[in-house]
Amino acid sequence: MLNKWFETIYDHKIGLRERMFRVVTGISMVALTIILLMGRNLANALILAVSLICMAAVVKISVRKECINVGATLITILLLLLFPVSFFAAGGFYSGVPEWFVLCFIYISITLEGRRKKVFFLLCVTETLLCYYAAFHFPELVVRDTESHYFFCSAVSVILVGVLTSVLLLFLNRLYEKENELSKQQKKEIEELNKAENHFFSSMSHEIRTPINTIIGLNEIILRGDIPEDVAENARNIQGASKMLLTLINDILDLSKIKSGKMEIVNVSYETGALFSEIVNMIWVKAKEKGLEFRLHVDSSIPSMLCGDEVRIKQVLINLLNNAVKYTSEGAVTLSIWCERLTLNRVRVWYSVEDTGQGVKKENIPYIFNAFKRVNEERNRHIEGTGLGLSIVHQLVELMGGEISVNSVYTKGSTFLVMLEQDIVDNKELGTFTLASRTKVHESEQYRQSFEAPEAHILVVDDNEMNLMVVRKLLSATKIQLDTALSGAECLRLTQNLHYDAILMDHLMPEMDGIQCLHALRTQPGGLCQDVPVIALTANAGSDNQLLYRKEGFSGYLAKPVSGALLEAAVLSILPRELVKLNEEASQSEIGKDILIFEQSRRRSTMVTTDSVCDLPESLRKELDISVCPYYVCTDQGRFLDEEELNADELLLHIASGENGFSQPPSVEDYERFFAEKLTEAQNVIHITMAKHTSQGYYNALEAAKSFENVTVLDSGHLSSSMGLAVLYAASMAENHATKEEIIKAVKKLRRYISSAFIINSTHMMCQAGHISKRVEILCDALLLHPVISLRKSKMVVSSMEMGSFAHVARRYVRKTLMNPRNIDRRILFITYAGLETRSLRYIQNLVQQYCPFERVYLQKASSAIASNCGPGSFGLLFMKKNDAVISLSEASKPETPN
Repeated sequence: MLNKWFETIYDHKIGLRERMFRVVTGISMVALTIILLMGRNLANALILAVSLICMAAVVKISVRKECINVGATLITILLLLLFPVSFFAAGGFYSGVPEWFVLCFIYISITLEGRRKKVFFLLCVTETLLCYYAAFHFPELVVRDTESHYFFCSAVSVILVGVLTSVLLLFLNRLYEKENELSKQQKKEIEELNKAENHFFSSMSHEIRTPINTIIGLNEIILRGDIPEDVAENARNIQGASKMLLTLINDILDLSKIKSGKMEIVNVSYETGALFSEIVNMIWVKAKEKGLEFRLHVDSSIPSMLCGDEVRIKQVLINLLNNAVKYTSEGAVTLSIWCERLTLNRVRVWYSVEDTGQGVKKENIPYIFNAFKRVNEERNRHIEGTGLGLSIVHQLVELMGGEISVNSVYTKGSTFLVMLEQDIVDNKELGTFTLASRTKVHESEQYRQSFEAPEAHILVVDDNEMNLMVVRKLLSATKIQLDTALSGAECLRLTQNLHYDAILMDHLMPEMDGIQCLHALRTQPGGLCQDVPVIALTANAGSDNQLLYRKEGFSGYLAKPVSGALLEAAVLSILPRELVKLNEEASQSEIGKDILIFEQSRRRSTMVTTDSVCDLPESLRKELDISVCPYYVCTDQGRFLDEEELNADELLLHIASGENGFSQPPSVEDYERFFAEKLTEAQNVIHITMAKHTSQGYYNALEAAKSFENVTVLDSGHLSSSMGLAVLYAASMAENHATKEEIIKAVKKLRRYISSAFIINSTHMMCQAGHISKRVEILCDALLLHPVISLRKSKMVVSSMEMGSFAHVARRYVRKTLMNPRNIDRRILFITYAGLETRSLRYIQNLVQQYCPFERVYLQKASSAIASNCGPGSFGLLFMKKNDAVISLSEASKPETPN
């Protein structure tokens, strides 16, 4: 009967949570019924009976309205109200009711979710403790009964609670077993579906390649002939459409292999120069046809030979470059390649594909590598493609253990950055050299065969007569003697009596496939072709098939559809040299006149940038190559770039004459332009901003960074030169080749070790900027108070107030700031000021020397954006507290004569 109940509860049409809700509520109702039977108080029994009816109604309504969480919450509240009543009515902790509190805990744990579970669990704990406390200190609240009744109720309660809990656990166990079985069954179905899908894709690829081979081959024969221009144009359109269809088939096949885990990465030694040459020669023509400029930048220090999957690297770069050409209507497409030495025999190679096309909206960037997803579909509907290319690129890069990222500004262009680590085979550098383009002469040029071999005799084996005809026509100009066979058996009959110089053989044939035929050929008794080279000419594409054919003993491999040039090259490679006569004119015509220059181009791994409010000496910024994005300063005369168009002294003159002045952070668009420019100089950009609660700059930079996967925005938690200290430290780490992750971690840790406090002379500018209220300004002016502004958790706070003249205030501020010299890192101090005279600065320097001398002291004039907030006569002592992790900052700023 219990099993039957389990099966009734376990209905697949009902959700798992709903089943749990029903069962646990049912058990709770049973518990209440038992408590009702145990009690002798009629009013209590009536309350419990009404409660049972209410619970049943709640369950029914909750299930019908599909609001399980609300229903479970209501029942929990009801239980929390009922148990104290039953507790005191049944005899307190001497009765059997306390054991039933356990079920309340279980009910909350199983039926509620999220924050509600935590809240009600704590309420249940609190209620239990309060009940025991009240029963102990106020025994008159507890209804008394006989001792025998208490013992009986307690024993029954323990047994029944144990039984009901066991039933619940049995149900949960059975439920999880059923769910596990269902999960295994679904997993099996998915695996079978994947197998069927992979088989379908593989079969489809093979079946479609066969007719494409016929179309492309016969179309090439048409183009070779002397035909009218309109016919030639139609033939070229057929050729282009066929190649597009072939590309789509390859993408689908590759995606299928990656999903099924059958895509293998085959690392081989390859020449970097030859790889780059081949890629360029495939792409620059497409760019030229669209009127685009194609640029190539290659680091001359790249080793001449590396070890990697040459085929997949080529596929990744060609896919990215094809996309760049496809989505760019004017401007340029740039391929940049550079390297970074990791060890003596290993290198990290970066490949960058940059275009000036339409770019990608920032909200679409997270989905750009999704399969079958084309962003901005409405605008791109006329552009060919399935949306598979970038998905395949992303997965291939991951399979090769690399990284890929995209940085894009909508309407401005995109940059795709690929990083792959590879072993060095030949340490000789590639060098800077000119490369003769190997582009084939185009459609307008007359075809010439690459060789003639009238004495050569070859055999072509394929079960498709159309394929045999295509091969015969493509090789007809070479004057080779060519026989054909429609099956493996026919091939063996011919080789029993005739000797061939080479054999081209299809793989998938009925009865005897190409591999079986090759093995039979090698061991054929009395056969005349046991040692003849055999090339696999098949529609089964892919690197795994290449390995298969090599392992089985084929001399080469050609994937259908194959062009006449490739077919001639393959046959030429295996024919005896004495039978071949090369066509010198054809070989010369294949070498184009265009020259492409490999230029040297190096980019740093990580660049640290910041805003103009960092208040760092120009010498330090130049030394560590720290780029700044300028803030704006607005006056009645207009808007000016911070420090570039208006400095602090000029701003304070404007303010002294009665004009208004305030600062503005760069806009999101300003940051986007800045980041895009800096990413042409480095793979990664770490941008450090002013404390996020003091300026909108942090949020604007963060929004702009969403367009770039290689830009990280960090809140320094400080401002002015104290923010500059964090920038210096990060730039020093980048200079010493620290990784991006190490720099980010260090900057976040550094926040609490930077001392950032300013003494404000006049609160007028602070009030105008919105940092303090008008009441505080009036109070400070009336009492001659000077606030000391500190940064805590990225917020600007008034840490103290000083009263008196400048000399008195400055002395007290310096003494308080430097009062604990043991905890101060004395290597570097910034005295950052606005509108102070030389005499005042010397006075501050002498005070510093008196209380805590530093190795180097920089008198740094605040930027106009900072001065517009603090006003004239303000200054701050900015330094770092002692921290064992900060060891390179002194090296980051070499000694110089302070200004």
